[in-house]
Amino acid sequence: MAILVLGGAGYIGSHTVDRMINQGYDVVVVDNLLTGHRQAVHNKARFYQGDCRDRDFMREVFKVEPIEGVVHFAASSLVGESVENPLKYFNNNVVGMEALLEVMEEFDVKHIVFSSTAATYGEPEVSPISEDTPTNPKNPYGESKLMMEKMMKWCDEAYGMRYVALRYFNVAGAKSDASIGEDHDPETHLVPIILQVALGQRDYLTIFGEDYDTPDGTCIRDYVQVEDLADAHILALEYLKAGNASEVFNLGSNNGYSVKEMLDAARQVTNKEIPAVMGPRRAGDPSTLVASSEKAKNLLGWKPEYTDIQAIIKTAWNWHVQHPEGYQDK
Repeated sequence: MAILVLGGAGYIGSHTVDRMINQGYDVVVVDNLLTGHRQAVHNKARFYQGDCRDRDFMREVFKVEPIEGVVHFAASSLVGESVENPLKYFNNNVVGMEALLEVMEEFDVKHIVFSSTAATYGEPEVSPISEDTPTNPKNPYGESKLMMEKMMKWCDEAYGMRYVALRYFNVAGAKSDASIGEDHDPETHLVPIILQVALGQRDYLTIFGEDYDTPDGTCIRDYVQVEDLADAHILALEYLKAGNASEVFNLGSNNGYSVKEMLDAARQVTNKEIPAVMGPRRAGDPSTLVASSEKAKNLLGWKPEYTDIQAIIKTAWNWHVQHPEGYQDK
């Protein structure tokens, strides 16, 4: 039996596919390649190019492949863009989830692991954030992901479709051998942007806002290494296969780092100056997001290998040094 990975050519999806195949899983990848990279997909995965909103296309995949579970990464994920263009996010994310769940129900597939986000919490008053923290999204991206979670909840109630929603915080790093990594266009994530400055591909880093209620005035985020994150998805699949009930888990490091702290850590790793300038706040950016991941550690047995921020940045730096143009290098 096979696992379908939607968005398996993307950053987190490709690392998860790689880890799954190395652990003996039979993997089918569906990706529309709008933001993913065909070269990032492991050569032992069977690849179908198409959109999960296309029910006829999805039915053909489910007819051909012996799918027993789904890992869902296929979603638009830029906070700023979601504020400017909310309907794009509700169409791609929510409509896409509806189409997927319809086809899963048609083919009696009862397990789904979903790539959710800390953005479902909005800006909580407590830190670290636990799964019991109320959800109150501050942007359409977070709202769309929360809607997707609720759709799965009601499908569980109606059809017995078990799910795990993994709410993760900021993801960084690359595979330890630098064979796959992070390559977005445009790039919006902090770590690769810092490293592009270190490589001379950008003149400077813009820090968006220095008037937040944090020790140094810049946003604080919790960073989790992408391979550790991939492992959590596999553990979630095993959790569902063992017959456990639907659940939500946070995935993070339990540590928060400000933008300035991340910049300093990157300077240490790269031995580069990495100039930075201050810019205005971005719409929809909370000041502090730090996860409590105790539940995932206790129930899933998740044990992140990367607990040091410099070690996480080092894996990203190795990828960027070896692939300065991303997947275009290949």
